[in-house]
Amino acid sequence: MKVPLLDLKAQYETIKEEIMPNVTAVFDSQLFINGPQVREFEEAVAEYCNCTSAVGVSSGTDALICSLMVLGIGEGVPACRTGKKCRGSVEVITTPFTFFATAGSIWRCGATPVFVDIEPDTFNIDPAKIEDSITPRTRAIMPVHLFGQTAEMDPILEIAEKQDLFVIEDGDQAIGATYKGRKAGTMGTLGCFSFFPSKNLGGIGDGGMIVMNDDELLEWIRSTRNHGQGEQYFHDFVGGNFRLDTLQAAALMAKLNHLDQWSVARRDNAAKYNQLFADTEQIVTPTVRNYNTSIFNQYVIRVPRRDELKAFLAENEIGSAIYYPLGLHMQGCFSGLEYEEGDFPETERAAQEVLALPIYPELTDSQIEFVAEKVIEFVNRPE
Repeated sequence: MKVPLLDLKAQYETIKEEIMPNVTAVFDSQLFINGPQVREFEEAVAEYCNCTSAVGVSSGTDALICSLMVLGIGEGVPACRTGKKCRGSVEVITTPFTFFATAGSIWRCGATPVFVDIEPDTFNIDPAKIEDSITPRTRAIMPVHLFGQTAEMDPILEIAEKQDLFVIEDGDQAIGATYKGRKAGTMGTLGCFSFFPSKNLGGIGDGGMIVMNDDELLEWIRSTRNHGQGEQYFHDFVGGNFRLDTLQAAALMAKLNHLDQWSVARRDNAAKYNQLFADTEQIVTPTVRNYNTSIFNQYVIRVPRRDELKAFLAENEIGSAIYYPLGLHMQGCFSGLEYEEGDFPETERAAQEVLALPIYPELTDSQIEFVAEKVIEFVNRPE
């Protein structure tokens, strides 16, 4: 039996009749930039997230960059490519265990990413370690809602309020996830989402969204995504080209109506895995706090001999992936920050043990059982 890590073709077959008319309408109008579908989709996402406003942008990475720019973080400090010590005038606290774009966006804006280790069970930033990393140069905290579960936001927001810091939620893997009844992305100053095709709400290319509950920030973000332009050809400041394509908005609008049912299916699949793995102590299944609702953008287990297991699954035509094999503090491009191996032990341990298994909604019970059977078979083999 062949089980890919993700099967976008299977999803597309179920919604093809809804997507194609939306996309065709854009071609018929030829309004590929700032077409009416963009505003329609923005309004739908704002309603879905229970926030006042949403602004479509060109990618999840650009959502982070645009947010930092609007909040004035890192302005005027060039990126450093020398590998030498290079610290920006302002700092942003974040996690070293996430996709590169989180810290990369901070760096590109000329600020310094300051890393804080993760909780060992949720893989999200550990709030108990944040305050010790705050300095007079700290301007923001950028928590990541990793693998579809929100970070521990109440203590993060309390610290931010106490220290007068912005909070930019990196919700690129978590649209629709909730924390104590609140939607991911809506609790901080700004929230960012990605619509990369492999996401739970994936586009037909790159795309992203910034959500907020602040009308003043809304106007700044709308201008920033379009070169800082107000009236056409008049620019009050230098922004960027961060616009969401109309085609993306049209396709995503068709998918948004299915997002909750896809998330339910992912949670059901996770529950099936959890039950199948329950009696195998070598396999650590995902922890979801009882006040959280995860969307399981990934289903990530911890196992011994992770790399060998991944190879074994590949031999059996089962897809898997390592998110993430190296903490950001150990990436060569950040060597100038002078972190060392051992600085973030939970991140480094997770990087050696985590493995994502197929979790997409269209999985069959027999596929899930086959994956679980092979994982259990491997971990029970003598070393």
